[in-house]
Amino acid sequence: MTKKYVTTAIPYMNGNPHIGHAMDYCLADVCVRYYNLCGDEVRLQAGTDEHGSKIWQKATQLGVSVQEFVDAQAGKFVDFISQLGVNYTDFVRTTDTKHEKRVQEIWQRLTNHIYMDTYEGWYCTGCERFITDKEYEENNGACPDHLKPYEKLKEKNYYFRISDFKEQIARAIESDKMLVLPEFRKKEILRLLADSPDVSISRPKEQLEWGIPVPGDESQVMYVWVDALSNYLTVLGYPDTDDYREWWPAAAQFVGKDILRFHAIIWPAMLLGLGLELPKVLISHGMVLADGQKMSKTIGNVVDPMEVIEKYGLDAFRYYFLRHVDTFNDSDFTWEKFENAYNNELANDLGNLVQRLAAMCAKNGIELSKLPELDFDAEYRVLMDKFEYAKVFDCVWEKVQALNKRIDDEKPWMLAKNGETEKLHKCLSGLVRDLLQVNYELKPFIPVTTDKIDEIFAGKIEPPEKPLFPKQ
Repeated sequence: MTKKYVTTAIPYMNGNPHIGHAMDYCLADVCVRYYNLCGDEVRLQAGTDEHGSKIWQKATQLGVSVQEFVDAQAGKFVDFISQLGVNYTDFVRTTDTKHEKRVQEIWQRLTNHIYMDTYEGWYCTGCERFITDKEYEENNGACPDHLKPYEKLKEKNYYFRISDFKEQIARAIESDKMLVLPEFRKKEILRLLADSPDVSISRPKEQLEWGIPVPGDESQVMYVWVDALSNYLTVLGYPDTDDYREWWPAAAQFVGKDILRFHAIIWPAMLLGLGLELPKVLISHGMVLADGQKMSKTIGNVVDPMEVIEKYGLDAFRYYFLRHVDTFNDSDFTWEKFENAYNNELANDLGNLVQRLAAMCAKNGIELSKLPELDFDAEYRVLMDKFEYAKVFDCVWEKVQALNKRIDDEKPWMLAKNGETEKLHKCLSGLVRDLLQVNYELKPFIPVTTDKIDEIFAGKIEPPEKPLFPKQ
C-alpha cells in the first residue's frame, strides 16, 4: 500500500462557492477514488483562505466582525464540498491557531531568503498582488480579470528572493521531476519563471490589519503567499510534528490555471528554501465558460452548481463537468448541451442499458453466484495516471455504447423465444460481467450511480423501480 497526498486550492473567502471551486474538488475527488481503488492510502486536503484586505472590507460592509464573517463563509464551503460527494481527510482554515503558529515558524526558516525593501509600483486589489511594469503595459493599465485599473503604491515590504531558486525550479520542471500539466502550461511557466521578480510577502499593518503578524516585526503582516500556500504543509503538521514525512511530497496538487504561476514558481521556491521535496505533479484545469463567455455576475450568466445538482442529481453534474468539460482547457457550458448529454447519454446509453439488461436477467432467472474479479486495463491506467480524465470518460463510454450494440446484435430475447436456455444464460451472464467491469471503471467519476448498479446486479438481479436517470 502506497501513501498518497492529494490537494485542492484553498478558495478565498470573500465570495461564495462557484463552478471553478467545484471543478477543483471534483477532479481531486476522481484522483482520490482512483488511488483508493488501486489499493493506495490517500489523504485529501481542503480548506479556506481567510486573511486579506478584501475579507476585512467585506465584513466591514456587512457590519459583522471579520471572524464571524469567515466562520460563516467557511461553513458554506464545508457544505458545498459535502454536496459534491467529496470526502476530504483534512480541512485547514488559515485562521486556525495551529496554522498561524506553523506559518510563523515557516517564515523564520525562510529568513535567509527574505529581505526588506521599498516597493513603488502597480497593485491589483482584486488579485491582491503586485504587478510588474511588463504586465501593466500588456494589460493597458487594468486587470483583465477584475476590469479595474491598477493602483500605484509605495510601501516598505518584506520580499522573498525567488532568484535564489530559479535554476532549480527550471530544472525540476524541464525534467518533469515536478510535472506541470498540461504540457503547454509547462512551457508557459518556464517563460514566466525566467522573468519572475522577487515576490512581496508582507504588507504594512496600517494597510492590512487582518493577517498573521510577521515574526519579530509587529508593523508588518504576512501577505497571502507564505500564509496560504503553506496550508498544504501545515495541515500535515509541519513543522512541529513529523507526520508530514509520511505524506510529503504531494502526489497531485489540483489548481485553476489562474493560480498555477504561484503554485509553480513561488510554492516550489518556498519548498526549496525549507529543504523539502517538490510536489510530484501540478495539475492545472481551465475555466468553465457560459455559452462562450467568462461567467460573470454582471453579465448574469453564472451557473450555480447547486442548481444543476438539485434539478438533475449529483452524478449528472459530475458526468457533464468531468466528461464534457476538458480536464485541462477552457470548456463551454450551456443548458442545452447539458440536457442533451443528460437525456441522450446518461438516460439513453447507461440508464436504458441497466434497465433492460436487469429486466431480461430477472425475467430469465439470471443471477451471479459471485461478482467477477475486476481491475483496470492498461489503457485506462495510462490515461488516469496522466490525469486525462475527460479522455478516460470517453473511452469508458465507448464500452457502454458497445454493450448496448451487443444486446441488439445478440438478441437475447430471441434466444429466450427459441428456448435456447444455455445460450441465453451465457449471453446474459457475459453482458452482466462486462457491464460490471465498465461500472468499475466509472466508479471514480459517478460513485452514487455505480453503487446503485452494483446493488442491482449483486445476487438476485432485479431491475430498478425508477430509472437511474429519469428523462427531463
